[in-house]
Amino acid sequence: MTHGNGKLLLTGGVSTIDGAAGGGLTPWAVTASYATSNQFGGTAHATRVVTQDYAMNAYGAALGIDDRFEISIARQDFDTGITGTALGLPGLHLKQDIVGLKWHFAGDAVLDSDSWMPQLAIGLEHKRTDAGDLEPTLKALGADLSGTDLYLSATKLFLAQGVLVNGTLRVSKANQNGLLGFGGTEHDSYSLQPEVSIAWLLRKDLAIGAEYRAKPDNLNPSILADGLKEDDWADIFIAWAPNKHLSLTLAYVDLGRIVPAVVPKRQTGAYLSAQLAF
Repeated sequence: MTHGNGKLLLTGGVSTIDGAAGGGLTPWAVTASYATSNQFGGTAHATRVVTQDYAMNAYGAALGIDDRFEISIARQDFDTGITGTALGLPGLHLKQDIVGLKWHFAGDAVLDSDSWMPQLAIGLEHKRTDAGDLEPTLKALGADLSGTDLYLSATKLFLAQGVLVNGTLRVSKANQNGLLGFGGTEHDSYSLQPEVSIAWLLRKDLAIGAEYRAKPDNLNPSILADGLKEDDWADIFIAWAPNKHLSLTLAYVDLGRIVPAVVPKRQTGAYLSAQLAF
């Protein structure tokens, strides 16, 4: 098996905030790096998300093997800002470690571009949250501090049109992607959540697109009534890859309301991510 760089620019996606290959918010059926069959390759990424009242740093790495398997790790650090202060926990950071596995089991997004067959992959993301001094509160709400998401992704590249479409179905009980734990007293079972991405290759090194990610709402209602209601996520992005070793992604993100009992307005802002591939 050798190091590879056989895929077309940007058709392998970028790094999600959870570490898997895909868009910024949702995984695709592709595997990390530009490696194809009988090759291996890897990626590393750093991401910064800033909204009006919150900020998050995420970084991680992924390994793609034989264009079939992917192993990823990621670390997230969420600055709770004024919400932490309002809860009597100034300077509170919620941290999360994520280990991901993905198996591309059918189809080929590039080689099957002249047919309706998409590339298909199944994956899991095991997450463990470090909530600091907020941990007793999450436990009182019935939330666990670890959980595992399962997902099925289908990615279709229309090569002649330069359009890539992805649909993902995720089984999850993560609260705010896991940063507020998993499940709750009222809703402690897994639910099926859809995610959609579309990207248009303006030229071989530049793409624009949008994503939508549905979310569970396990902590609603709670002792804060609807004060922990969780909204879906969306973004509009532009990705630039001057070569196969570097890509930069800039996005406008809408993360909805986050703990609306404290901050009722929607959280919109900027997302910037850099990925290195080898």
